[in-house]
Amino acid sequence: MQHLKLPLIALLFVLVLTTRGFAQVITTDPPFPTADAPVTITFDATQGGGGLAGYTGDVYTHTGLILEGQSAWQHVIGTWGVNSTQPQMTRIAPNIYTLEITPSIRQFYEASAQAVIQKMAFVFRASTGSPQTEDLFVDVYTAGLNISIVSPQSGAIVELDETLNVQASANEADSMFLFLNANLLSAVEGNSINYALLADTPGTQWIRILAKHDGQSATDSVSFFVRGAVPVAELPTGVINGINYINSNSVTLVLHDPPALKQYVFVIGDFNDWMAHEDYYMNRTPNGTHYWLTINNLEAGKEYIFQYYIDSDLRLADPYSHKIVDPWNDHWIPDANYPNLIEYPDNKTSGVASVLQTAQTPFTWEATDFVAPAAEDLVIYELLIRDFIATRDIKTLTDTLDYLERLGVNAIELMPINEFEGNDSWGYNPAFYFATDKAYGRKQDYKAFIDECHKRGIAVLIDMVLNHSFGLSPLVQMYFDPSAGQWGQPSAANPWYNQVCPHEPWCWGYDFDHLSLHTQEFVDRVNEYWLTEFKVDGFRFDFTKGFTNQQTGNQGSNYDAARVGILKRMADQIWNVNPNAYVILEHFADNTEEKALAEYGMLIWGNMNYTYNESTMGWLTNSNFSGISYKTRGWGVPHLIGYMESHDEERLMYKNITYGNSANPMHDVKDTTIALQRQKTAAALFFSIPGPKMIWQFGELGYDYSINHCPDGTINDNCRTSAKPIRWDYTEEGYRDGVFTTYAQLIRLKKHYDVFRSTDFSTSLSGAIKFVKLNHASMNALVIGNFDVQAGNATPQFQHTGWWYEYFSGDSLNVTDVNMSLQLQPSEYRLYTSVNVVGIDELNPAGTGSGNLTISPNPAESHVNIGFTLLENYQVVLELYSLQGKKVATVHEGELKRGGHTISYELPAHLSSGLYVVRMLKGNQVISQKFIIP
Repeated sequence: MQHLKLPLIALLFVLVLTTRGFAQVITTDPPFPTADAPVTITFDATQGGGGLAGYTGDVYTHTGLILEGQSAWQHVIGTWGVNSTQPQMTRIAPNIYTLEITPSIRQFYEASAQAVIQKMAFVFRASTGSPQTEDLFVDVYTAGLNISIVSPQSGAIVELDETLNVQASANEADSMFLFLNANLLSAVEGNSINYALLADTPGTQWIRILAKHDGQSATDSVSFFVRGAVPVAELPTGVINGINYINSNSVTLVLHDPPALKQYVFVIGDFNDWMAHEDYYMNRTPNGTHYWLTINNLEAGKEYIFQYYIDSDLRLADPYSHKIVDPWNDHWIPDANYPNLIEYPDNKTSGVASVLQTAQTPFTWEATDFVAPAAEDLVIYELLIRDFIATRDIKTLTDTLDYLERLGVNAIELMPINEFEGNDSWGYNPAFYFATDKAYGRKQDYKAFIDECHKRGIAVLIDMVLNHSFGLSPLVQMYFDPSAGQWGQPSAANPWYNQVCPHEPWCWGYDFDHLSLHTQEFVDRVNEYWLTEFKVDGFRFDFTKGFTNQQTGNQGSNYDAARVGILKRMADQIWNVNPNAYVILEHFADNTEEKALAEYGMLIWGNMNYTYNESTMGWLTNSNFSGISYKTRGWGVPHLIGYMESHDEERLMYKNITYGNSANPMHDVKDTTIALQRQKTAAALFFSIPGPKMIWQFGELGYDYSINHCPDGTINDNCRTSAKPIRWDYTEEGYRDGVFTTYAQLIRLKKHYDVFRSTDFSTSLSGAIKFVKLNHASMNALVIGNFDVQAGNATPQFQHTGWWYEYFSGDSLNVTDVNMSLQLQPSEYRLYTSVNVVGIDELNPAGTGSGNLTISPNPAESHVNIGFTLLENYQVVLELYSLQGKKVATVHEGELKRGGHTISYELPAHLSSGLYVVRMLKGNQVISQKFIIP
């Protein structure tokens, strides 16, 4: 888990439409700017969203034009986030900034003489990019007579019998006329009008103001809604909070207001031009805790965008939305990732909005008989789509499953994929829990990925963040006090969140109150949705130590009975939906608490990064990683998910080559080749220990960029969550591919041989020589590794005398004395089994099959012809093995051109009759085929 400490975007709650409706946000001099004249822009940071209020650093503007017939920004100046190319605002007073646009708007933006400029568009931002405002627009007028209604703003809601102040001004008018609907109410001389209007008729009303000057005329108009009594009605039977699809043409929307403090709610959206209307006035239940509305006559299959407009103050998306539109980030999503994404309704509303769509085409699941692996057999691959796939989309990840299948993992854990703030993130800044993040693809693309994983026998886990939310969450916004604290906080009335996070210093975003029944109801809805709608196989819950409203000793790590109860309750609800679902906790609390949760059925993250890394670096004093074993923690169940790396830990290889032990020049850990060899040693003493295991992406290739690697190549703590280089080319490097192969071999052994899930095992993991001994009725095993930078002698004490078989070399060892001594070179590792498990399948650990490798004649007496086709040039190694796994000969080693090949090989005369295997190494593929010598 790693988060921004403060939700910087959270204060964009008061949403800004245009400067006509919110003149205090941006003012202009002159008031009616024209395209071919200069203008001074003045921005008041305390108004509108207020995101820059109190900010004292430099402020820049991302700015462009809206031209006639265009909705997208044109003539944008500079590049987003590049301060040297974008205009800097001048601070003339606290929170007040100006920008001189000279010599004219047209010339400043370099627009052609033919371009019809309708608006200037702005986003004001801090020099670091955050905080920022949302899109703001300033009207650009044509020369001549112009008029603007200052008050009321278009779409305003006023109370019945309220007096409304109507204000308008014109630049050259000699007379002005005010009409309400078709009725003339006032006529005045001059270029401004002020009128006190009594709103005594419920419903939508229109104000039109006409300005005249010397035979010219100009008009402006706005609508407002006069609100009558709130309609009251019970919830229809069978509906739940959120969007309820009734049929192909009807939907019932339900907004939950547990404290019953909101006064009224309208649904605004595409279907009513984003204006309050009596047909979209939501019913309130008699107890006041719910608002609901059924909307009919929708076009089947059409997407509609909508919001809840609450008390003329908040415009909120539905917190249960399956899809949202975002005015800040959607336009940066590539069409390849999300084709034909519905456009945000610029100039109609502001803030995040929901999407509803009746008659959606259901996804057809193909993997209907998938059985998830047993918890103790899990080999989880944790990945961040952004840093794993260059396209950053789930479709390409689906196409990459061959690689992960060759590695042999049986579960993939995706870092958060529900809608988080922004497009470029680790995902621990969640806002919408039921919507897939559009930056990675469409909902059906995520389902296709999960379906394909299941077809390959791979479970899918998702990282779920229910400790906190960030500020764009409607549940946060619905009851929020922006004036409290540095960044605002949930108000005392908020039924889902604590006002203040109770477990400092471990606080991010806005903290869920897990003792609240409303929070528990929401959590259960979230988990059930992903289990049923997406068929995920379980969750990794982020920072579950925070699921409490009290801070125990040791910074909250001491046993917390209330927290244990909260987590057991949640797990029970998950298992009611899917009894086999994995419930994985990132907990890091006292062992007594983790033991209780593990023995209740949950899986617990076991971070062994530090001690494994001390071992791989060759620093032995603090290198005891015995905590990788659930037995050393006193647990009765193998529910510890051990890992050497996770998204949150420094990469082992980076520290190996940066800080590794160089005492032995012949075995310098800072040398990449040596460092990679030590990764294999660590893997041997990792996968072989019973219990579920987790790999962080590219660990199997020795990924060696720091977790704090910056885009410019420097190392800085502030770059922790920045995008990292994607190095698929590592698969083409022999030593790195060797790490991959070792991982694949160890994973296959772990999954297929009972001895590696035995409960009868012991470990000795301190010092230089480390080993694990495993016993089972089917066989015994001994794994040993030397983590020193010097050669050393080991006395592992074999479990019994007799023949033992070393898996990686194919050698056999006749143990006549269980106390016999073995010499191991630095970073050497061995895996002995009492039964020879080296055979045809093991020679092909990645599971690529025989491919196009052919052997003739078969049976073969004196020679074999080995045939194959290459689609491109490859380094190819052909080797001959006995059935017992002993290498007999190297047939060929070197580069071969693309095309068909037949290599004829004279068989050595000393080969006895039997079954043999030809193994071909082609890039990172291993292909094998057998033949017989009669």
